[in-house]
Parts: sequence; C-alpha cells; structure tokens
Amino acid sequence: MQQQQLSLYNTLSRKKEVFEPLQPPFVGMYVCGPTVYSNVHLGNVRTFLTFDILYRYLQHLGYKVRYVRNITDVGHLENDSDEGEDKIAVKARLEQLEPMEIVQRYTNDFHEVLSQFNLLPPSIEPSATGHIIEQIKSIETLIEKGLAYESGGSVYFDVLKYNESHDYGKLSGRIIEDLQNETRELDGQAEKRNPLDFAVWKNASPEHIMRWPSPWGIGFPGWHIECTSMSTKYLGTQFDIHGGGMDLKFPHHECEIAQAVGVNGEEPVRYWMHANMLTVNGEKMSKSKGNSFLPGQLFTGDHPLLQQAYSPMTVRFFMLQAHYRSTLDFSNEALIAARKGYIKLINGLHVLDKLAYPAEAAVVPEQDAELRKLTTDCFAGLNDDLNTARTIASLFNLLKKVNSLYTGALSLANISLDTFNFVRDTYQALVLDILGLKEEKTTNQEEYVNALLIFYKEAKEAKNYARVDEIRTTFKKQGIVIKDMKTGIDWAYEE
Repeated sequence: MQQQQLSLYNTLSRKKEVFEPLQPPFVGMYVCGPTVYSNVHLGNVRTFLTFDILYRYLQHLGYKVRYVRNITDVGHLENDSDEGEDKIAVKARLEQLEPMEIVQRYTNDFHEVLSQFNLLPPSIEPSATGHIIEQIKSIETLIEKGLAYESGGSVYFDVLKYNESHDYGKLSGRIIEDLQNETRELDGQAEKRNPLDFAVWKNASPEHIMRWPSPWGIGFPGWHIECTSMSTKYLGTQFDIHGGGMDLKFPHHECEIAQAVGVNGEEPVRYWMHANMLTVNGEKMSKSKGNSFLPGQLFTGDHPLLQQAYSPMTVRFFMLQAHYRSTLDFSNEALIAARKGYIKLINGLHVLDKLAYPAEAAVVPEQDAELRKLTTDCFAGLNDDLNTARTIASLFNLLKKVNSLYTGALSLANISLDTFNFVRDTYQALVLDILGLKEEKTTNQEEYVNALLIFYKEAKEAKNYARVDEIRTTFKKQGIVIKDMKTGIDWAYEE
C-alpha cells in the first residue's frame, strides 16, 4: 500500500474523512445502477466512471473489494415518486415488446457502452426482479416494527413515525418540516397517512404487466426498497461505501437509509459518495434543449453540436480531468485538448518501454530523490478524495522527466535501477490499471494490407526478390497470403 492515507468526502458528514474499512482488508461497495428502459447517457457514464476509479484504486492499495452494482428492472415510476407508470412498462408498450425484452436490450447497451469506456465489471450485478423475496421480507420486518403500513394493497414507509427517533433528511440536508410544507397532495396519494410517506410495495392495477404475489396482494416493489434489500444481502447490514449520482441523494438514498435503519436497527453505510452532473457549453444537458447526446454519437461525431468524432479513451480522459464532485462541461475545445493529453500519456508508455537501463551506472544516483518525489506525488491527488485531475497534472510533470531521459537530456546513468523500475512500474500502473486508460490501436486491417501491397508490387517490379519474400513472410505470419494474378495483385486469408 502507499504510505499516504486515502481520504474520501463523505456526503453524510459533509467533510473528507480518512478511509477506514469496517473489516480490512475487505471493502464492501454498492453503487446504484441504471434503470434499464433507455440507452445509458453520459451522466450515468460519469457516475460509473467515478466508482470504477475508486474500485481500481482500492484494489491497487491491496484491498479485497466486493463491488455490487444493481440493475433496476422494475418499480422505478415515471416521476421518481409513487405515482405514474413503471418506466420499463411504458417503454414496453410503446415498443410493443415484453418488459423483459426492454430490460435485456438496454442492459446489453449499458454493458457495451461501459466496456467501450473500459470500465471494469462489478463483482456482483443483481437485478430487482431477482430479489422479490428479499424485498418482501424487508417490508414484513418494517410492518412488524411499526415503520410501515398497508393501505389499499400498497405498503408505505411511515416517515413521521421513523423521524420520532431518527433523522430523516440528514443525508441530503432536508428538514422534515420544510418537506411537509413543500409536499403537495398528488393523485393516488390519498391512501397515505402523510404525503412524505413513500411506497415500499405498490398494488398492481389489472393492466400492470410486471406483478408478483405478496402478503398484501398482487403488486411490485418500490424503487427504494430494492437497493436496501440487495445491498444488505450481498454486503451485510453495514458496509463501507455507497455511491451514486448527485441526483440520487434525495429521495432515493435518504429512503435507503431510513429503510435499512428500520429493518436492521443500524446505520447501513460508512461513506456516502456522490458524483456531480454534466453540462454542455455551460448549460444543463437536456433533450428538450437539443444539447443531449449519447456515447455512440460522441464516438461517431453524429450530432449538430459535435465538430468531430471523439474516441472512448478521449472521453474517459476528459472526464478524469475534473474532480468527480465538480460539474463537468462538455465542449469541442475541451474534448480536442483531452485527445492531446491522452495521447501524451500513451506515448509515455511507449517511451518507458523503449528505455533500457545502462549496464554501468553512476555510483551516486543524482536524480533519484527528484524522480521518486515526482512519482509518489502522483498518488497525492488520488488520496485526496480521488482527485484524478491533480493526479493527471502530476503524471505530466513526471512525464517531462521521462521524456528527458529518453532524449538524453537527463542521463539514465544518474539514477539507480530501483528508481528506474519504480518510475516505470508506477507510471504504467497509474495510466493503465488505476486511471483505466488503454491504447486505442487502429483496427482497419484492409487499409494496412493494401498499403503493404503497394510496397510488394514495387519490390516485384524492381526484381528485389529478397524484399518480395520478406513481405510475403510478414503477411503469412498474420494468416494472409498474397495472390499474384494476371489481372493484378490481391490478398486472401490463408486457408
């Protein structure tokens, strides 16, 4: 592990705290996953990227991390409250498909996009529909403890009852009296004792497709109870880190805390973490404003606001240039600059691969202290609440020295072998394993093959048969044969 201690900003305490897991070296981390009724958007990607970095860094520090990220495939209603239709059911009706077809389609899209951005898969990816039994059991416990009540076939969490001995609103900073004044009566809420009460189980209307039997009738779980039940099952009644987007603080995460305390009698999470939102040219990303684009549109450049296409690693690097708790503004200028920065770091990997430590080195390694400090400084940003922007700046400072070693402006003979290996191994680990960047190689094989065929043709016309044989051998190693025909020169895969 690095000598510096990792500190994380805890939304609950509103301050940075030294990270101390409940049962080291084990770490439990839960992140709220997507509701799979549409294509994953860039705001989602930023949130999941934040916790991908944390997952990678914790593993680098030597922790054994169980990372749980759920799939919400039922119960998330249209306006994130207790009225309206299920988002997945609405989409299924529009597309004239079964709800689970919608779930599968957009779960596949979610996985594909995150893979393109080189996010690691979680340890466990549970779905809400796969944990109906656990949710019903949690609801039964809440009713037994007097913290939930049945009404009209639905079950609601009693917020005022809970607040008699606990503090509903402490995560988001909401005051319950203010919430009561702000809350208006909505259609379908007459069955609640108080407008603040939220559904943990909803009675299903006859036309509602996604439905399950329960002690209270045919229905489906509420959005909030899903995450409480799944996180408890896989991480225990108390775990280390719970993450999500800033928009989930209230009501989703606030309700999760209340449910978990109600069911298990203890605070569920040590560190609550939230990633901030994206803006475009200074404005909030919104479909109605026409400034919202999907990851795929970024990769192709197919959007009126985009001047060109941007690769997944360019976008990943761009997102890492801002601290996860700050807003991040998309612009063509910023993305173009990000491409240059990303390429610099990748070129640094190539430089380090080419550097060879000399057989004879100086007795007194003059550059050791400075190089080691520049290298260890790269971890200071990560340890300071996952400040990837600061880490990238430190990596560029280190890269200047690496490039100087490559050009000969600094002599490799003036550093020790241990320091050389430390610099190389640390740089590689930071760029590839922790920041999760990878080299994006061109894969248009046909263009390269056709270019080589031009050299083959020139060598043949010059009767440079040694060169002809060399090119043929190169092709053969790649499983390709050159075909000399009367009509010209072509290639085919070797059969």
